Amino acid sequence: MIFEELNLNDALLKALADLEFVNPTPIQEKAFPVVMSGKDVIGIAQTGTGKTLAYLLPILRQFTYSRQKDPRILILVPTRELVIQVVEEIRKLTAYMSVRVVGVYGGTNINNQKEELYAGLDILVATPGRLVDLAMTGLLRLKSIQKLVIDEVDEMLNLGFRPQLISLMEIISPKRQNLMFSATLTEDVDQLISDFFANTSRIEVSPHGTPLEKISQIVYQVPNYNTKVNLLELLLLENMNYKRVLVFVNTKKTADRLFETIRTKFPEQVGILHSNKSQNFRINALKYFEEGIYRVLVTTDLIARGLDISNISHVINFEMAETAGDYVNRIGRTGRADKEGAAISFVTEKEKAELQDAEALMKMAVPVEPLPSNLKISLEYTEAENPTNLFDKQYYKADTAIRGSQGAFHEKKEKNKKINLGGPGTRNPKFGVKKKQPVAVVKPPKFKF
Repeated sequence: MIFEELNLNDALLKALADLEFVNPTPIQEKAFPVVMSGKDVIGIAQTGTGKTLAYLLPILRQFTYSRQKDPRILILVPTRELVIQVVEEIRKLTAYMSVRVVGVYGGTNINNQKEELYAGLDILVATPGRLVDLAMTGLLRLKSIQKLVIDEVDEMLNLGFRPQLISLMEIISPKRQNLMFSATLTEDVDQLISDFFANTSRIEVSPHGTPLEKISQIVYQVPNYNTKVNLLELLLLENMNYKRVLVFVNTKKTADRLFETIRTKFPEQVGILHSNKSQNFRINALKYFEEGIYRVLVTTDLIARGLDISNISHVINFEMAETAGDYVNRIGRTGRADKEGAAISFVTEKEKAELQDAEALMKMAVPVEPLPSNLKISLEYTEAENPTNLFDKQYYKADTAIRGSQGAFHEKKEKNKKINLGGPGTRNPKFGVKKKQPVAVVKPPKFKF
């Protein structure tokens, strides 16, 4: 099928032609008529299959011009980066239409966003937290919302946005169409659907968690963190086809540490991205990575979802994802738009369980690659990898010492056997103890009657 076979207007077809989009993906093809029918939809598809256009195309096809100030379409996404990306996609698709779109998110001046809202808009793209903040000011009114989109709905719940979502459901007009799209379908998502939506049509293009066929996967079994660093540096030095590499870690602390280590070997080639960085820093990091200025981007799972960065040659799991679904979302950043991709995982003994969970979800075993012969194996372990004592002193004795122990009851040392004899005037030389002092007895007075 080609886009001309869908019921799209000339403005959208011209925009798609400018973007050189010819064929809709399976999720776009299947979702279009269902969304157009007005039904509530939950769309499940692998990451990188075009879910954003799957809901934008039918929404924009039904869009009608209006001069009202309040938004009619609300799109909720989990991260600031995804807000920016969705707004950009809408602007590209509406190049030949008159559509007012505004994106709002935390970490930036709320007053500037208030000014944009006050000027009037048609489509609002937002993170839940900032949206609630703006709604509480009274400036943003959501009673005119006709279509509600929750993108990456499972990630939204994982990030703890359920209270905000529930609050928003209560203030948005109940007469609306609900569209939810995600790479995975969890029990939390099912519960949300049953609590707030009725007669939802489910569109599942493929069983969730199935890896993209165009991604080759391998595993390196390594002993510790420092060997992982050596392996990463070796792969980058010896393989120039590692042109645009995403390196995933599990924590912001590890991201900072790894970034500081490898950027000395690859000056001005390495960037970093996580939620503790300022908004401008994050935007520039993504920009430099997309433009090829950065060869490597070290990141947390912040961009494992939703963001569409083209031409990523390799995804490296420096640390295994904590859940199997996150692993699939990570590797889905490569092998997009009919291009080949590669995913490499560095796995220690402690991380084998996470690898097995991912393999069980994908229903396949990831092949293990032998370590390069010239790799330097480090014998140094980090503090987190070493068994550490809980206290400064070793309170845990060897078995031989424990067997002769009397527990809490033991003989006093000689210096502690002294008896308190009191002052010199009260000592009895014979017994070496204090005399018992006589107690004065006061007899009650006698009364004569």
